[in-house]
Amino acid sequence: MNFNEMIRIRRELHQIPELGFKEVKTQKYLLDYIHSLPDDHIEVETWRTGIFVRVEGTVGEKTIGYRTDIDGLPITEETGFEFQSRHEGQMHACGHDFHMTIALGILTELVEHRPEHHVLMIFQPAEEGPGGAAPMLESEPMKKWWPDTIFALHIASELPAGTVSTKEGLLFANTSELFIDLKGKGGHAAYPHQTKDMVVGASALVTDLQQIVARMIDPLDAAVLSIGKITGGTVQNIIAEEARLEGTIRTLNASTMDFIKSRIEKMTEAIELRFDCKATIDYGSNYYQVWNQKTYTDQFETEMNRIHVPFQKANEAMTGEDFGYMLKEIPGFMYWLGVDSPNGLHHAKLNPKEEAIQTGVKAGVQMLHHLK
Repeated sequence: MNFNEMIRIRRELHQIPELGFKEVKTQKYLLDYIHSLPDDHIEVETWRTGIFVRVEGTVGEKTIGYRTDIDGLPITEETGFEFQSRHEGQMHACGHDFHMTIALGILTELVEHRPEHHVLMIFQPAEEGPGGAAPMLESEPMKKWWPDTIFALHIASELPAGTVSTKEGLLFANTSELFIDLKGKGGHAAYPHQTKDMVVGASALVTDLQQIVARMIDPLDAAVLSIGKITGGTVQNIIAEEARLEGTIRTLNASTMDFIKSRIEKMTEAIELRFDCKATIDYGSNYYQVWNQKTYTDQFETEMNRIHVPFQKANEAMTGEDFGYMLKEIPGFMYWLGVDSPNGLHHAKLNPKEEAIQTGVKAGVQMLHHLK
């Protein structure tokens, strides 16, 4: 696949972003391309809106997995591109159009120059939510072609285009969404004693929750608990019967995530008693930490030096990635691919430099031919 074709594919995929498990057009686009390749040594199976492609190796002593994500985000694009999203309120604002293009480029190279080991290319839906990695691990194609090792990439807006970066151990944090609904009793603002005010209850709970990280977590054990949205009430002179908190939890240690959730639950129970109300907690999408095996990150650095791809040591990040569920079950690693965008991931003006796609293909092919 030449560079111009890569750019065409990326831009066509960029125009059709779809949310998790709704990637119907995306799946069809990918399948049309995959079925255009010579099929002497490949097998293809679908799972929901995802795709598995197995490339038969020349020796086939083991199977190496390569995963890409395929979904978009519920963001209205503001790039002004001629090829910007045609789907209102949806955008490839996390670079999954890059990820898919790179995966197709790698697959094309593997079909033309077969690897020694079998390769399982995984096109995974719903990375952004509700989470596709964990259920995909339980699918029949995955069990049939279970890889011995697996790796993946993610674009990094802050790194120079074409630079790669990773580290052993923790790369991405454990993450969880947080939704708390409070229900009390509404009424006229002139008679507050006859009500159970959930705006006040929600405000008290937000204040309480700030104590968890500030006073209950070891300062050397990084954690984040942020409430990003509060809704409640209808008009200024009616006391709110209901309120909702929406936030996120991020930790470097899995046990810390469990501890924070236990404290949230205790504090929410206390709010129920203080305000004589009912509360429900929903943790939404939960992502397990991305933990890289040193054997593979060391080899990755060696191989990148061999093919003259710039390499940097990474720092752990509080971002979340459900590829962590795959690494929990299969040894491997994840790495960053620099794309040098002035606006970051999940931004409506994300603008990755397209020349990085070539590096992504080059790095992936090198590892699939030489991973031990």
